[in-house]
Amino acid sequence: MIHMKIEKLPSGSYRIRKMYKGQMYTVVFDEKPTQKEALQAMSEKLDSVPSASAIPTTFQSACDEFFRIKGNVLSPSTKNGYMSIFRNLSDEFKSLRLSDIKQTDIQKEINDYSVSRSPKTTANANGFILSVMETFRPDAVFHITLPQKEKKEPYIPTSGEVKLILEKATGTKYYIPLLLACCGLRRSEILALELSDLSDDNILTINKAMVVGSDKQWHIKSTKTTNSSRKIIIPEFVADMIRAQGYIYKGSANQIYENLQKYQNELGIQNFKLHALRHYFATMMSQTMSEEDVMKMGGWSTPHVMKAVYRHSTIDRDKEKQKNAMNGLFKNLS
Repeated sequence: MIHMKIEKLPSGSYRIRKMYKGQMYTVVFDEKPTQKEALQAMSEKLDSVPSASAIPTTFQSACDEFFRIKGNVLSPSTKNGYMSIFRNLSDEFKSLRLSDIKQTDIQKEINDYSVSRSPKTTANANGFILSVMETFRPDAVFHITLPQKEKKEPYIPTSGEVKLILEKATGTKYYIPLLLACCGLRRSEILALELSDLSDDNILTINKAMVVGSDKQWHIKSTKTTNSSRKIIIPEFVADMIRAQGYIYKGSANQIYENLQKYQNELGIQNFKLHALRHYFATMMSQTMSEEDVMKMGGWSTPHVMKAVYRHSTIDRDKEKQKNAMNGLFKNLS
């Protein structure tokens, strides 16, 4: 009977290893497996190993195969992003033999890639390269140094700015999309909404998004994350307007932003994207609701935006305190 050696790692996890076709394969467990579980797990691991003829020879051919086998399970935005990254990688790196690629090769490529690109874009490129490597060289581990992230606080429009924009949009086809953005909806979610998504008691079901695919065409897909699918109650006057016109929005996605920018320029206020109205929603809701409830309503899967909202609110309060304190200081001196 075959016996697998089960090793306990310093982390407390357990590991089994096996050499197969000249390459070492590893399976890690959170808890110590039985021999049967270990054998089954290793068998499944080896069954997933592509045949020698199917293994790509260069990074370029690996990318072609990566898109072939994963193209339908990647979200359209992720796939578009990956394809853009692939096109911008150097020919020298794409021509490297997959089996010969070392950490220094990836580090050099990322270093060169970062010269004219933001830290976030560079991190996405690194993520793509490592995803391809993990698919075809699953036991290879790379530790790549990335540029320091830029600390950017999201712009959060004031109630006064939002009110002015909504007044400008009143009576236009952009009014309802802007109102829904103020209710925490993403642009892609607004574009995908249908009249049937609105119930008689003003509950809006959000379970799909309209996004651009790799073919440059618009497609209806499931929402961005599991948490993005949700039901929210919208104000009665918004629901009545939707029912009266019989649809949510008819027009291009870009027109919404272009008109938002036009209103901002006419009003002489700060330019911001439609997405900033989601931040406004989070700011206003957080004043009376818990972080968990606001995240559910907005469809956020992580608290990053909420933390930014709280930081923004704290900064505003601190500025006001400082202003009052300084005015008080010189008032006493006058």
